[in-house]
Amino acid sequence: MTVLSWKTFLVSVCLPLVIGTAVTPPSINGILPDAVCIQISKAISSASELTYTTTGDPLYDKGIFHYAISSTQNATCVVEAGSPVDVGKIVKGGGHIANQGFSSTTGVQISMFRFSEVNYHPASQTVDIGPGLIWDNVYAALQPLGVTAIGGRVTGVGVAGYTLGYSYKTNQFGLAVDNVLSYQLVKPDGSVVTVTKASDPQLFFGLKGGHNNFGIVTRFTVRAFPQTQVWGGTIVSDASTVDAVTAATLAFQTNTDPKAAAIVGFSWNPTNSQLTALSFLFYDAPTPPPGIFDGFLAIQSPISSDISTRDYLNLIQSAPLNATQGTRYSATRVNLWLIIEMKFWGQALANKSEISVAYLAELFLPNIYSHNSDQTAYPPVRNIPFKPFMLDYNWNSAEFDDDWHNAAVASSAHIRNVAVAQGQKDVLRSPVYPNYALAGTPLKDMFGDNLPALRALKARVDPGNVMGLTGGWKF
Repeated sequence: MTVLSWKTFLVSVCLPLVIGTAVTPPSINGILPDAVCIQISKAISSASELTYTTTGDPLYDKGIFHYAISSTQNATCVVEAGSPVDVGKIVKGGGHIANQGFSSTTGVQISMFRFSEVNYHPASQTVDIGPGLIWDNVYAALQPLGVTAIGGRVTGVGVAGYTLGYSYKTNQFGLAVDNVLSYQLVKPDGSVVTVTKASDPQLFFGLKGGHNNFGIVTRFTVRAFPQTQVWGGTIVSDASTVDAVTAATLAFQTNTDPKAAAIVGFSWNPTNSQLTALSFLFYDAPTPPPGIFDGFLAIQSPISSDISTRDYLNLIQSAPLNATQGTRYSATRVNLWLIIEMKFWGQALANKSEISVAYLAELFLPNIYSHNSDQTAYPPVRNIPFKPFMLDYNWNSAEFDDDWHNAAVASSAHIRNVAVAQGQKDVLRSPVYPNYALAGTPLKDMFGDNLPALRALKARVDPGNVMGLTGGWKF
């Protein structure tokens, strides 16, 4: 086992397999979902559309689709809402969290695909973004204008599910949630409001990281930033380069240039029992200054390398981090410095339809949480320099879902315990990143001392617990 003293990692296990869920959908206020679907079909305007079809209907298939098949469920019906007024009680945005039921349901699935605006306002340097988009769409629309927004780092990430977290530009501008200026929100009582810091400070606080507890967002207004071409790409190398990659990563930790970012990790291939090193490099300009990435660029005989100057969208779409679409998936995180126990779990789970196991560290500057002085639902603390760490497991068969999820829990706990034993006491105070957290993670671990205020806000905004009909982290 190799021990690094600086970060945390990711594990993924998947294979292409479509499964059906033989579950009786829950009733909604005592009414079975098929009856609710009928009521919705009568209530919505011509801007929206509803379908019951379970096979071959493009609207239905698009509505229930999730990049991880282990997170997909067959809905009783799918309604694709076309206006804020038509938005109902349960919502599906672009989707990001992989836990089943968080952006899927066996009941009524309300899809937000028709909320697909990208409107740039040069005078205010802001962008209105619809929640039905993926970040690829946003980057593509803004690229000809020479601007971008703080969004996802790999292809296929949903706007609605992601607008909380980390970006290649986080060192410069903070988290995505730090750059949201207003929300158009359909509240649980059906009213449509625009929420800003001035209009409702507490609700604005809750929407910044509080997920879908307070209603359905139908528009995000976010800051826009100038965007030139960027430099970066992926270097893949074999097990003989582990020491070199480790040394390069440790050297990168001394970087203070906010335009530089990296994700470094190791992947286990059960087919040939080989370890592979993965280095994802980024610099927010056409050419980086000398010295920052020298250790990575000096890696001998890489399996592949596509480092180049390119458009931002091209770099996002080139990263293989989201290449496991259509497989079963589990991800968690630990906010400590990296320990590679990937090989242990890769071997232990080799006979359980394993596709890949990867542990990835996301390397940010220690001041990334200082870009926003306002309190937000997440992160609940901003004075601890924690960094996200992901275990990304990918596998094939539903038969082994529990094995893989249990392994992710065990590995995350072990990494945390070892870090604490090494004296990294801040780990105990570091909040879990909700977009990486496994189902069942205690709310206190994610939202900390903000939890009482968030529960009080939930009671004010949604006294009837309408949003409790949806999945996700519930206050």
